[in-house]
Amino acid sequence: MAQVVEEVEAQPAAERTPWGLLTSLLGEQRRGLTTGVIVGVCWAAAKVSIPRLIRNAIDRGVRGNESLLKWALIIGAVGVLAGIFISWRRWLAFRESRRTETVLRERLFNHIIRLDVRYHDHAQTGQLMSRASSDLQQLQAFVVMIPLTISNLFQVAAILVLLLTSDPLLALVALAPLPLVNLSARRFSSKIHPAVMAVQNRQAALATVVEESISGVRVIKGFGAEGVQARKLLSEADQIRAVSLDAAKIRSRFLPAIDVLPSLGLIGVLAIGGHRVLNGEMTIGQLVEFNSSVMLLIWPMRNIGMTLATGQRAAVALQRVQQVLTTKSAVVSPAEPVALPHTGQLGAVELRNVRFGYDADRPVLDGFDVSIPAGSSVAIVGATGTGKSTVTRLLLRFYDVQAGSIELDGCDLRSIELNELRHAVGVVFEDTLLFHDTVAANIAFSDPHASMERIVSAARLAGADEFIDHLPEGYDTILGERGFSLSGGQRQRIAIARAVLADPRLLILDDATSAVDPSKEHEIREAMATVMRNRTTIVIAHRPGTIALADNVLLLDGGRVAAQGTHDQLISSNARYREVLASYAEAEAEAHADLDLDAEPIGGE
Repeated sequence: MAQVVEEVEAQPAAERTPWGLLTSLLGEQRRGLTTGVIVGVCWAAAKVSIPRLIRNAIDRGVRGNESLLKWALIIGAVGVLAGIFISWRRWLAFRESRRTETVLRERLFNHIIRLDVRYHDHAQTGQLMSRASSDLQQLQAFVVMIPLTISNLFQVAAILVLLLTSDPLLALVALAPLPLVNLSARRFSSKIHPAVMAVQNRQAALATVVEESISGVRVIKGFGAEGVQARKLLSEADQIRAVSLDAAKIRSRFLPAIDVLPSLGLIGVLAIGGHRVLNGEMTIGQLVEFNSSVMLLIWPMRNIGMTLATGQRAAVALQRVQQVLTTKSAVVSPAEPVALPHTGQLGAVELRNVRFGYDADRPVLDGFDVSIPAGSSVAIVGATGTGKSTVTRLLLRFYDVQAGSIELDGCDLRSIELNELRHAVGVVFEDTLLFHDTVAANIAFSDPHASMERIVSAARLAGADEFIDHLPEGYDTILGERGFSLSGGQRQRIAIARAVLADPRLLILDDATSAVDPSKEHEIREAMATVMRNRTTIVIAHRPGTIALADNVLLLDGGRVAAQGTHDQLISSNARYREVLASYAEAEAEAHADLDLDAEPIGGE
């Protein structure tokens, strides 16, 4: 058997840290980002030149003999040019930031759906949704600031050079508060990080409550538990408000300082420069130029403070996204997969001494041995919790066995490429999930390019074509969320058609009639009997009529096969088999009795 290796996605070592991941993504966009920076530098150059032009307009146009109109037109032209550059810079910045967000969202989604089922057993849907939405929005907000901040830094550097070369003393007065700005920025950065992490964690928890409430709305309404969920939401919302206010307090203490401190230098410049103008040591134009230059420092400094805050939120978001991206799936395709045979009779299954438990110390299956010849059908029967559905999950390689082996047509499942295996094994689950799409698209889920003839043929085999033809738009009818616009039996027949269209060599019907009213079960059984013909089939069931469809019946007890034979043989010879079926029948009868009581009119007889 080919060696099974850990899944290592095409992720360079540099991407295995949060900032390394972002740097790698930005490296792929270096042309667009570089263009944005160049355009931003041109904008900064235009902005920085305006104070000198204003000085010339005052000293030469107002107080001198040159044309004031000429300088006014030059200032206007430079202003228009700066406006064009700032618009272009902003468009480039948003274009590249949205591209980063899109690429990372696609990568995150592709990774999440490839992670093994055990990971999804423990991961909260709301947490994953939060990472794929709000966390990526935080990253987008940071990336958009990169070309803007670089051009702002260039503007600051250019202004500093101009100030220091034109009047060193006034420059030192104007720049004296900058060390305090730097100190405030560093303290702000260290304090805001944990506050932002708390906010994003609470937002993810809130998303979990919302997702569970929407997906489980029927259960909530069925138990009259709207108030319970509302209180959960209120609790999470209150916690988000509390941690958000904590973060806001930190911002309210530090951001005003970062904003105001540069203005203190302007006061000093006005005091010293004003006396120099009165003493004739400086022209009015020079003072205005100096003040205007200092004013141009304020917005870039504020922008840098905003970038620090955004960067902290992005750092938290990167950590949360990277936690998912660096998670490796426990179930992966082998490095050198073995191809399944495509000739002869297909679908033979061998489970040899299989041991498996969701908790390794408590096996569900232990010493489980089954041999299913190609083209035959087997029903697996057992009490609740004996591992019937676990067999399905192992055959699909949702999990790997802890001991023993499972073979399909002579190939160990762990040696087969995952996509090939899951196309070879078709399953109709007990909990039927249909997508918010057309009937045809739901049937052709495994092969979206399937012809209409194949779709209709699969529906006919599943006994679904008649009711589909009576839907408002036939096969083009859009199904509601999870297919709840259809009855349970109709959903199951579409699920069977979906499995039939995939044309698997092994078909698993995992309690496919349990959600169907017993009076309608015969309709599903007829469809099942049709699609099972000449196809290796495993039927997991508890109703005698469905069990009788199989050639052979296995009684699962204590993690292994306790008895086998036909349904009639086991009914007549095995007491445990009769007990299992009787317990299911009793539970079903009680459930229907409860439904009848619930349906009885209040006050009626």
